[in-house]
Amino acid sequence: MAIEQTRVDFDHSRFAKGLARGLAGALLFALPMFLTMEMWELGLYIDRSRLLLVLLVNIPLLILLARQIGFENISTWHEAVRDASIAYFLGLLASASVLSAIGVLSVEQTLPEATGMIAIQTVPASIGALLGRSELGRRDDDDEDAQDPIDDDTQIGYGGELFMMAVGALFLGLNVAPTEEMILISFKMSPWHAIALTVSSIVLMHGFVYALSFSGGHELEEGTPVWHALVRFTLPGYAVAFAISFYCLWTFHRLDGIELTQAIMSTVVLAFPCAIGAAAARLIL
Repeated sequence: MAIEQTRVDFDHSRFAKGLARGLAGALLFALPMFLTMEMWELGLYIDRSRLLLVLLVNIPLLILLARQIGFENISTWHEAVRDASIAYFLGLLASASVLSAIGVLSVEQTLPEATGMIAIQTVPASIGALLGRSELGRRDDDDEDAQDPIDDDTQIGYGGELFMMAVGALFLGLNVAPTEEMILISFKMSPWHAIALTVSSIVLMHGFVYALSFSGGHELEEGTPVWHALVRFTLPGYAVAFAISFYCLWTFHRLDGIELTQAIMSTVVLAFPCAIGAAAARLIL
């Protein structure tokens, strides 16, 4: 009887719309990476152990993200795993389709080369597939989802806030981490530039969420000290963005063969867009 009730409650039409939005999200959010030469080349030479690691790390990330913003109302971890698997497939489909359409993939390429190029693009595309459900849904769909966990800040919790910031940082960081500019900028910077950029990143993060009254922003409760949100959310959020930046640069071989000081400088550069992505995630997810 319980199984029959579940089948009745399952809205196939709404689920299909979620799939369509997911594919649209994969194309929309990952399109800059599909058209970036560094990402194509990265799929050819990236260390396969690092590629495998980022693909494996993406699995729990998608599951947790699907638990918040899946293709339909999510009530169990089984459904979250299902939606994460669908997002991975949509990301794979979008990556292979676009790379083939623009002539990056060809029949002359070896299987390992083609697999590497598709796999590295699948990670941001799969995240985009899940974000597409959240950001491309119509307002009436959002109203129907009023009971979803993501719509209730009290249900997200502190760990959930940090996780969403990590997703935002990772997604935006993946757009620019493979580019040469991250390293070139770091070589042009002095330590004072790095300090100024770090402070600017933190100030912008805090302003985006608490000071600029953007839609989806947060307001401090009356009587709460200004520094409370800074210490509790903004600084940990920047630490998350910094760690994500370091991991992205390491994955894409941007830290190979350089000194620790220069590696930190490069991470500070990438942490700037990652911090913006982390702050934006708190506004829109």
